[in-house]
Amino acid sequence: MVRLPEDMRMPDGFVPAPAPDPPATPKDAATVVLLREGDQGTEVFLQRRVRNMPFAGGMTVFPGGGVDPRDADASIAWSGPPPQWWAERFECTEEVARALVCAAVRETFEESGVLLAGPDPATVVADTRPYAEARPRLESRELSLAGFLAESGLVLRADLLRPWANWVTPVDEPKRYDTRFFLAAMPDGQRADGVTTEAAHAYWSTPEDALEQWRRGRCGLMPPTWVTLSEIGACDGVEAALAVQRPLGKVLPRLVHRDGAWRVVLPGEPGYDEESDR
Repeated sequence: MVRLPEDMRMPDGFVPAPAPDPPATPKDAATVVLLREGDQGTEVFLQRRVRNMPFAGGMTVFPGGGVDPRDADASIAWSGPPPQWWAERFECTEEVARALVCAAVRETFEESGVLLAGPDPATVVADTRPYAEARPRLESRELSLAGFLAESGLVLRADLLRPWANWVTPVDEPKRYDTRFFLAAMPDGQRADGVTTEAAHAYWSTPEDALEQWRRGRCGLMPPTWVTLSEIGACDGVEAALAVQRPLGKVLPRLVHRDGAWRVVLPGEPGYDEESDR
């Protein structure tokens, strides 16, 4: 795994004092890294979250969010690898796997307008404008993904997603997520936007430019985002990234207070098993 830079520190106020006891139970969540080929190479779709968000406020992230219990609805028309296949990759139950894939599709549509579904199992929507009215209803939970797809006559395209990683929020944080990361190529004809209450700004960027903006202090990146950008940047194009197959064990970072600042340490890095000076 890519190692985090030694000067990466958590912003003030991100780590509560004292740590929750007992630690919060992580909630299942899904994040989708949208990819496209740009003039300068592979680009990823990023969003800067509004500052008053209860988790990662002000940080630059990929679209995603927590699983809605209704995401496990087995009535959804589905194309691609079945829940059993995803369950084996993410080492979870088939019910959880189904909910994760549905959450990935739902959150991507809610937060970026990109719809990984089609009128039949072999096609994907090219123009999402007829479905725009459903986005705020999904976001407010007035409408479930199953209900939206059924009333629109659409089939969920699980085959457009690829499993990428599994990150778990450190135990010191009051809100914790067990987040599965997916990759997806931008469907032809569709357009990603920032029409969501959760983002202050949305844009495409090469991974290298996003990391450079972080180095210059122009954006905040959480460790999973930093690592994912580094990994995608090392791939030779969108197709190469989608073709990567690798183990997906859970990554549980630790928060360590060292030299007057909170730092994130990944398994295998120096200091992971040491006591914090908190």
